[in-house]
Amino acid sequence: MNLIIIHKSESSTTGSGDSLLRFAISSAPIAGVILDGLDTSLRRSHSITWPLAVLRGWGRKTVWAIPEGWSVEPSVTTIRIISYKENVPIRPEVLRKAKQDPWLVVSNGRFAAQINSELLKRVLAGIQADVVAVNVEPELLGKREKIRSAAQGKVAGFRRFYFDSVEPTPIPADWPHHVFVKTSVLDEVLTDGALPRSFAAFLERCQSSALTLHAVNVGGAVLDLGTDSGLLDFCRTRLLEIQNSKFKIQNSTTLSQDSRLVGKVLLGKNVRTGAKVVIVGPSIVGNNVTIERGAVIDSSVIGPDVCVPQNQLVRNRIVKGPQHRWQHPARSKSGKLGQISYPRSDSSRLHHIDDTFSSWPRFSYSGSIKRIFDCFAAIIVLILFAPIVPFIALAVKLTSPGPVFFKDKRQGLHGKEFYCLKFRTMTVGADKIQDKLRIASGVDGPQFKMADDPRVSAVGKFLRDTYIDEIPQFLNVLLGQMSVVGPRPSPESENTLCPPWRDARLSVRPGITGLWQVCRTRQPMKDFQEWIYYDTRYVKHLSLKMDLWICWQTVKKLGRNFLNEF
Repeated sequence: MNLIIIHKSESSTTGSGDSLLRFAISSAPIAGVILDGLDTSLRRSHSITWPLAVLRGWGRKTVWAIPEGWSVEPSVTTIRIISYKENVPIRPEVLRKAKQDPWLVVSNGRFAAQINSELLKRVLAGIQADVVAVNVEPELLGKREKIRSAAQGKVAGFRRFYFDSVEPTPIPADWPHHVFVKTSVLDEVLTDGALPRSFAAFLERCQSSALTLHAVNVGGAVLDLGTDSGLLDFCRTRLLEIQNSKFKIQNSTTLSQDSRLVGKVLLGKNVRTGAKVVIVGPSIVGNNVTIERGAVIDSSVIGPDVCVPQNQLVRNRIVKGPQHRWQHPARSKSGKLGQISYPRSDSSRLHHIDDTFSSWPRFSYSGSIKRIFDCFAAIIVLILFAPIVPFIALAVKLTSPGPVFFKDKRQGLHGKEFYCLKFRTMTVGADKIQDKLRIASGVDGPQFKMADDPRVSAVGKFLRDTYIDEIPQFLNVLLGQMSVVGPRPSPESENTLCPPWRDARLSVRPGITGLWQVCRTRQPMKDFQEWIYYDTRYVKHLSLKMDLWICWQTVKKLGRNFLNEF
């Protein structure tokens, strides 16, 4: 269950944040965007921590706590709201519902903080604590590099974060972005059925009850809704997500015939525009707003009862009310309305998208057709080899103790890990002694290859030389984890050694065969360089023609290797 609290600040430095939040939740249709948006953001972050039954009733599982005296826009009064003066009272029925879930999540309503749900699940499972304070830290997001410099600004080294990460941190002094409380100890943190208003009092309750507390910083995106830029970014992001059907002109809204709405624009009631008004989305215009002739609204939020002056340009701004002081619009020498320079907001911070990988149109060979070909090829190969698979399995089992199949964790499309299957060709535990043999490796780079490897069995050598050991990988192809043609599937330890190469090769599914496999020369101290070159070249020039050429070269190579065995 989620309890979202908008904390009323007593500090003069954050009072303006209270003012902005109070404006947002008391103004239509802005309030609906904010409250619904925070619910959605929390649901994304915490979805994997709740049972399916909780997700189905998510709307009934979220309770808002708002300072006494703050008005809530009537159109959103259907949400569950607790009004508090000092401590936050938890009603008995709310407490009973909260205890149906493993955790009560107390979220700071001032911040739209979003965490990868898989990462959050691992954090909660790995920390043995009754209470976990979580702050979202953008610096811990993946796809970032930290550089350590020496004297005179020289670079001593750098570290790249491929995935969102977590780090322990001291217990914060004020309410963090999220507090996870085990519902089994919920009664012990309440004072007379209420949650302490101050975080210091909350910590005292935890300590007096001998509860274990931990605090962590978790990689994620966060926006401060108590600032103009944060609130504007959040509204812009939410508008871009809302379905088009929600963007409709209210019956009581009067727009002039030559006014234009461009993009996603959410209008309140009683909005009136003069001639030649342009409203560019994502924008929100509140109730009872008048926009005079020639005004332009661009990516902004206009509060209720506002009158936008004639020819005024409003770009990336929040206009809270009729008391707003307007700047005179800049004009060029020709007398035309010029642009007023405002800071450009960044609406992408709530959605940390892994955009380092290459992408292709959905309806293209690389986007979907290649996958169809993969499935057909995998089915045909598995059917053809089905009669001899039992004999291969029997040979592996009789000549070496251990399982028939070997599975190793590899990274697939966009870094998602999977178990790559092979017929086992080595003794059990061979991977554990590889480091001891690395000095005898015949190739450079992270991969390992050794002539006359003592770990390989007699049957295993034949399977390797003829590539029959890789037949089970066609099951990986059917599961969508691999492709018939693509870069060699590699573990994370290999991929991290060259960031541009990693980002290129993980843009596509790894393959059973590939350009590097058919083109490599195995020249001393050049194998890794060739690996990088051919993988990046394959991704750059991916096409049906190239895949067919690689498949033909692979068939010829398999034929030669098979004949050489006899």
